Amino acid sequence: MVVAVGAGPPGRRGARRSGAGPGRSRPRRSAAASPLPWARFSAWLDCVCVVTFDLELGQAMELVYPYDFRLTEKEKTSICYLSFPDSYSGGLGDTQFSFRLRQSGGQRTTHYEDDGEYNREAPLTLQRESAHYFGYVYFRQVKDSSMKRGYFQKSLVLVSRLPYVNLFQSLLQLIAPEYFDKLEPCLEAVCNEIDQWPPPVPGQTLNLPVMGVVIQVLGGDGLCSNLLPAPLVLPSIHELDLFRCFQPVLIHIQMLWELMLLGEPIVVMAPSPTVSSEMVLALTSCLAPLRYCCDYRPYFTIHDSEFKEYTTRTQAPPNIVVGVTNPFFIKTLQHWPHILRVGELKMSGDLPKQVKVKKLAKLKTLDTKPGKSFVRHDLGIQRKRPSEVQSALLRRHLLELTQSFIIPLEHYIASLMPLQRAITPWKNPPQIRPFCQEDFMKTLEHAGPQLTCVLKGDWLGLYRRFFKSPNFDGWYRQRHREMTQKLEALHLEAICEANIVAWMKDKSEVEIVDLVLKLREKLVTRCQHLPVKEETLQRVSLYIETIIGSLPEDLQAVLHHH
Repeated sequence: MVVAVGAGPPGRRGARRSGAGPGRSRPRRSAAASPLPWARFSAWLDCVCVVTFDLELGQAMELVYPYDFRLTEKEKTSICYLSFPDSYSGGLGDTQFSFRLRQSGGQRTTHYEDDGEYNREAPLTLQRESAHYFGYVYFRQVKDSSMKRGYFQKSLVLVSRLPYVNLFQSLLQLIAPEYFDKLEPCLEAVCNEIDQWPPPVPGQTLNLPVMGVVIQVLGGDGLCSNLLPAPLVLPSIHELDLFRCFQPVLIHIQMLWELMLLGEPIVVMAPSPTVSSEMVLALTSCLAPLRYCCDYRPYFTIHDSEFKEYTTRTQAPPNIVVGVTNPFFIKTLQHWPHILRVGELKMSGDLPKQVKVKKLAKLKTLDTKPGKSFVRHDLGIQRKRPSEVQSALLRRHLLELTQSFIIPLEHYIASLMPLQRAITPWKNPPQIRPFCQEDFMKTLEHAGPQLTCVLKGDWLGLYRRFFKSPNFDGWYRQRHREMTQKLEALHLEAICEANIVAWMKDKSEVEIVDLVLKLREKLVTRCQHLPVKEETLQRVSLYIETIIGSLPEDLQAVLHHH
């Protein structure tokens, strides 16, 4: 995509070169700007980094925007290594890919004050990460006789906690070529434009202007860029072209879905970080609407701080999908149970000839026989169809597969919810009954996946393995939390429908004060997260005032100031 646009005027605020001293003055913001510096910017991005190749240092952090954003030294080092394709897969031209980085150094302050509202509204697949950064990379390597090394090598990296791979890679296609041409002033202008964007709101259509282009994020989770003269339409803010990503491994799609469902350790060996990161991100998305709760690293290098943890043979590999490009990993990760090789790696010539890569088709998979999956199915793909149609069909197939698997679990967990008539106003809500795996397994004979799925296979065995995976734990915690909130909401409604004055007649002051404090606690700390109507909250407030009004004046004064 080539768009002829101007960079616009230089921005209001500067960025700081990595390692620059404190002598730079803080630029002033205009009165009309957002009340918190960078608040709107950081709703989308944590920072923008520029990584360059230094003859003495190797990869080095050249710039960080905004200048006061604090990355730890460990994070800077990791971003530097993850922002360059590794030496075996180098080539001239531009390359785009993504990585995911574990945050180090504990919780830190951010310009963005969200209080969790975005995640409460967003679907699981679009939620903001709390412990990881996503890095979206645009790397350029071209011959340049003015450079000592003979090459211009630089990466522009958008760092965010949002998994908006399509939006941010599209944004990079607009801004990176301009940045490499015009450098700092261009980037300052872009960052200032992003700082004027409205915050991301699930379900709302947003217009995001940048460099003379309006990127339109559609409320139905679509994304399109209105470019003149011809619009570029992207189908989604985060979904990749599944058919294109999975085309080399379509024969194994059923098995891959099962491995992801069970949170099995998988290595993706690819010829480039582009292929590696897209395959890993496609794999993690194939369980939707179920959340993939294990770790994943779309692009991973030998310099990563977790390298020793992943390559040790003294313990089982972790529950993670890791994408690699360096052939060195063929040797160091050959003990992993599942290795997916995509495309041809460029061999460096110094690896032992006896090292062989396991082929996925020959793995001993979930069934007792090699090469068989729990569930057998022939996914009918007609290669003459357009890629976007194939992708939609493939996504629908995977969605139906996940839904067939998860619906029996949803039915069973709903049966653990106490009956509504058991919820009484003046007692704590009854407990949700515990999840009993054996009781669930008994329901499968009459209400199992066979009702909604044509696939045959060892469904019971698949469920038993699923119960041991982080994905089950994540699903169960989420559903239990939602059910607990529903119980609290029903309890609040039951209180609102009760006759509070009649209840108070034979109660002591201690009991009445206790009720006031409990209602207040519900109202203040819990109600903001509960699925409760506004009128119910207003009635609770009115109840509190009514109860306080019935008490002696000295107690009223104490409760009003409590």
